[in-house]
Amino acid sequence: MMRYLPHTSEDIESMLDIIGHKTLDNLFDTIPENLRTKDGITLPDSLSEWDLNAHMEMLAKKNYAANPYTCFMGAGSYDHYIPAIVPYLISRSEFMTAYTPYQPEISQGTLQGIYEFQTMITHLLGMDIATASHYDGGTALAEAALISLRNHKTASTVAVSRLTHPHHRHIIKTYLRPTRFKIIEIPYNTDGTTDLKALGKMDDLAGICIQSPNFFGHIEDLERIRHIATAKEAMMVTSFTEALAYGLLKSPGSFGTDIAAGEGQSLGISQSFGGPGLGLLAGTTKQMRNLPGRLVGKTTDTKGRRGYVLTLATREQHIRREKASSNICSNNGLCAMTAGIYLATLGKIGIRKIAQLNHDKAAYLKAALTRSGFTPVFDSPFFNEFVMKVPENFRKKRTDLLKNKHMLAGIALEPFYPELENHYLFCATETVSKEHMDRLAMEVQK
Repeated sequence: MMRYLPHTSEDIESMLDIIGHKTLDNLFDTIPENLRTKDGITLPDSLSEWDLNAHMEMLAKKNYAANPYTCFMGAGSYDHYIPAIVPYLISRSEFMTAYTPYQPEISQGTLQGIYEFQTMITHLLGMDIATASHYDGGTALAEAALISLRNHKTASTVAVSRLTHPHHRHIIKTYLRPTRFKIIEIPYNTDGTTDLKALGKMDDLAGICIQSPNFFGHIEDLERIRHIATAKEAMMVTSFTEALAYGLLKSPGSFGTDIAAGEGQSLGISQSFGGPGLGLLAGTTKQMRNLPGRLVGKTTDTKGRRGYVLTLATREQHIRREKASSNICSNNGLCAMTAGIYLATLGKIGIRKIAQLNHDKAAYLKAALTRSGFTPVFDSPFFNEFVMKVPENFRKKRTDLLKNKHMLAGIALEPFYPELENHYLFCATETVSKEHMDRLAMEVQK
């Protein structure tokens, strides 16, 4: 057992002398004087255990519980049914650990689980190889953009569709801000898809990042994008926020994408107030050593028995810092295991059926809202999300629906796209019944 050994005053003086400071307070000289706390932190009086529990319960009652509410919102976080077997299995102590174990001599179960997860993700996305997961879809996409920039000998710009999730675009900008690399955004057409003519006029591109289905829910022309990327000698990156879409749509790999990066929250992971998510990152065999993170492989031991090992890890914890492809030091291992259990439970047929339900219900909701006086904005194929122009009084009506009818009726697009005032993004998944959709259409008519 490791004991706690505090520093002595002599230890502290010795360390301060080495770094050139006289007191511990000098360590905080970089913090502006007006931002420092001088009188300590004002904390409330302590509470007994039962008083604290009562206080926490009172605070919790101010939140809306998700179960009684009908959700017509998506935009990167989706409400799906999760089979009971998924939370049961993932809560077993073999999986729910404080640290993702990779030691092959004691972690064969976890390693096999991640290996199976990687295999199923490559099948879903049509790619050769997948990593053992990342923080979320936004960081996975940012890593993919960095790969394209590092791999190109001369180009220093990555083109990103404006219909890529706004949060994900912001993450890419944050990654690139301190570098010499640049990001340029591709505008969108009147049909709700990326303007590929504008893309064709862009030069000095190391990578092209397109989300499909895009933020408006529409399906992009990945085949044409592949031709443009090839002509410009740029890497093609396909991103997504709704992984279940590829249970119905052709996979990114079938169009020759170099890297597929996106969010896997839909694969058995609850929304949980917006996190944690699951970053999915897959590529061709050519990109194997450029993909950040870990890869689990299958091998045999000296007696010919099957075993699973950490085959490749291109991160700074495992290899020399200058050779690391990323400074990401962890991954959402438990979420990856959850997604693996979910995919194995549903199988190919189940995933396709759920994807079909998502598409059909969204089509029904769009038609119902159109009959209720909403105006469809874009006319191109979509998956489970779509944009509608709403009447001027809808903002107040939406608040009333939330408070009185327990309905979460769409997401306003104006904060993300200022030109789309009174435009809302609606979503329908398999959790929304026909009765729910009919009720929403009836309520907005009143």
